[in-house]
Amino acid sequence: MFLDANSGLSLQAQIRQKLVEAITLGTFPPERRLPSSRKLAQQLGVARNTVVLVYEQLVEEGYLVSRERSGIYISEAALKGRIDTKAGAQSNRASLSHWRQRFKASPAGREPYLFPPNWSLHPYPFLEGKFDASLFPVKEWREASRLALGVRDINAWSEETGDADDPMLVEEIRTKILPRRGIQALPEEILVTVGSRQAMHLAVQLLVDSTITVAVEDPGTPVMRQMLAQRGASMIYQPVDEEGIVVDSALDDAQLLYVTPSHQIPTSVTMSLARRQSLLAKAGERDQLIIEDDTEFENNYIGQPHPALRSMDQEGRVIYFSCLSKVLDTGLCVGFIVAAPEFIAEARKLRRLAVNHPPPNNQRAAAYFLSLGNYDSFLMHMHQRFGERWKALQEALSLYLLHFVESTSSQGGTSVWIQGPPEIEMSELVNEAARRGILIEPVSHYYANPPQNVSYFRMSITSIGVGKIREGVERLSDLIHELTSDRFETLEHARGRCLSAAEITDLFSGATVFWKTINGDPATIDYMKDGRAEGRIGYANEDRGEGQWWVKGDLWYRQWERWYFGEPLGFHVVVDGSTLKLFEEDGQLSDIGVLHIPDDESETIARD
Repeated sequence: MFLDANSGLSLQAQIRQKLVEAITLGTFPPERRLPSSRKLAQQLGVARNTVVLVYEQLVEEGYLVSRERSGIYISEAALKGRIDTKAGAQSNRASLSHWRQRFKASPAGREPYLFPPNWSLHPYPFLEGKFDASLFPVKEWREASRLALGVRDINAWSEETGDADDPMLVEEIRTKILPRRGIQALPEEILVTVGSRQAMHLAVQLLVDSTITVAVEDPGTPVMRQMLAQRGASMIYQPVDEEGIVVDSALDDAQLLYVTPSHQIPTSVTMSLARRQSLLAKAGERDQLIIEDDTEFENNYIGQPHPALRSMDQEGRVIYFSCLSKVLDTGLCVGFIVAAPEFIAEARKLRRLAVNHPPPNNQRAAAYFLSLGNYDSFLMHMHQRFGERWKALQEALSLYLLHFVESTSSQGGTSVWIQGPPEIEMSELVNEAARRGILIEPVSHYYANPPQNVSYFRMSITSIGVGKIREGVERLSDLIHELTSDRFETLEHARGRCLSAAEITDLFSGATVFWKTINGDPATIDYMKDGRAEGRIGYANEDRGEGQWWVKGDLWYRQWERWYFGEPLGFHVVVDGSTLKLFEEDGQLSDIGVLHIPDDESETIARD
């Protein structure tokens, strides 16, 4: 019997658990005497009183009997009525080769990427959909669960309710969650589901068969493609650009459109308001239905969230589903569908065949969690925590990998879609990074037909603390530099001329330089003669920053108040025509910009 010091169970509970397991499995035969409490305590290295309490509990429950002056024995009564499992064990293990021929349906498509089971033990887990335990609102959920177990509430939710949902939860969803997304709904337009996956399954089962063509995003959600393939549907794989799913004539033949507009899965692109309007107009013209998957809430850290498609829908074409939050949904599995009453009625009938309704005690606990304001405060807390992590990841990528990778332009979300150097085989990068404790996600399974050279990977902020993000990106940068050491320009072999201190000072005094951000957005920086710097990022100068620059030795330094962690960074400067190249002190290329040259200076620069 081995005890785990890191287990969440007490020593007493572990001993009790292992003894009960041994008794029920027949490891200890009936009427066998157990070691004395003193002897077992010595063997396990625990206090004798711990074993005494376990023995007393098991005697009281009938697993053990205490015989005066003899000892503690296994109770024969505890094993009465049990079948000996050892007799049929061998026959059960026999291989049945014909099983595969008997399956009438099996999930189609490539298997999704499987995260390592011990992912949390890796120092730098950038994994989407995995959450560190510190994010769960333990105290608040315990309070909600305690209230749901009050006598009056138990009587309410334990009564036979058929396939009805908890009216308290439906009302809380209707009045607390949906208005955040601009959605107004009646109770009969809401159905509670066992998580967001069940919502997806119900919609596909009701609306899709082999006669239906469905347009899906590509890259997009693998689970939806699998469900559609299982129903025999034809699929249109529609590309995604910086505004979301492309709306064009390729969608004309679809009867159903599946989209993830808030933060597209997997690229995290937010569908623009104009694209949402175009999509709804297309659906109206072609008499199409839209499934809006909003499980990735529109948590924007830049700009304001857009209204949900469902809130803009004037014709009842949008079937909307979401969940309490991805953090809560992982453990609690409480989701919901909002749609026309006719659809909800049919979905309720179909749900009844599988689960009747989600556990009513969970529904009532979720209702209390919402009604007490805990959900709103939880969302505010998550928005702050994820915002800090998201910005830290963007900063770290800009600091260490700006010249080597490019991420999609995103306003928020919980993951970043990154294009790496095409010279690196992504499987090599993912595997070697994992060996160094850095977990990043390969992305080929998100494509219906993955390109030969998929140079993308995905990094998430849900599973890693803000204090580990920068260090993890720095180590990933070291790895990418190693794998590309013979393919990228270094200071030693730089094209152009490395500037001296005097030349750097002269060049940057009053200069304007155009750079690119990690998202590919334009950045315009003005360097003043007095050492100040002013920056503008974005096509509409959405982000502005102030900082300073100076020269020390032969290195040019810059320090921003908010950007690049607010730290001073030094570089060697190389000029190649109007191109500026910044090399780190170890000679690695860091960034490339374009010097704005006034017409009257162009000849001088070219001649130099």
